[in-house]
Amino acid sequence: MAQEAIFCISAALESAAGMRRPMRQMRWAAAAALLVAGWQPAAAADGDAAIGIWRNTQDSVHIEARHCGASMCGKVVWANAKAIADARRGGTANLVGTDLFRDFRKDKKGPWRGKVFVPDINKTFSGTVMLIDANTAKGSGCLVGRVGCRSQTLTRLK
Repeated sequence: MAQEAIFCISAALESAAGMRRPMRQMRWAAAAALLVAGWQPAAAADGDAAIGIWRNTQDSVHIEARHCGASMCGKVVWANAKAIADARRGGTANLVGTDLFRDFRKDKKGPWRGKVFVPDINKTFSGTVMLIDANTAKGSGCLVGRVGCRSQTLTRLK
């Protein structure tokens, strides 16, 4: 299930970039996973390594990673017109302000796990993310099992 979320993150990001719907959904999933990727254990001993603003590769969505109780969440703070239109077509009226990452918690094995909302298909999936370094995150996952797998890299803005 964690991999499903990342696939959806990739798809969602691709939709913001103007790709065909199936590819867009894969990009959103990867992007979302990557934006949340700041929650990798090696760099997040105190849980603050992921706090900040992250952008997807296409620079169509910016997400603010923040504390939300005992977990981490990620809210869209900026999106380009294409990403907003794709989200509306999927049933999300207001992309900016929407929590894409919900209840991410550190897994004992290392990655962080939580729920990822993909606005252009109006679905929530389980996802995992890992921080590559202080300014780079990577998310990856699959739609079902090992089918439709995707990964994407995110970059810290702040």
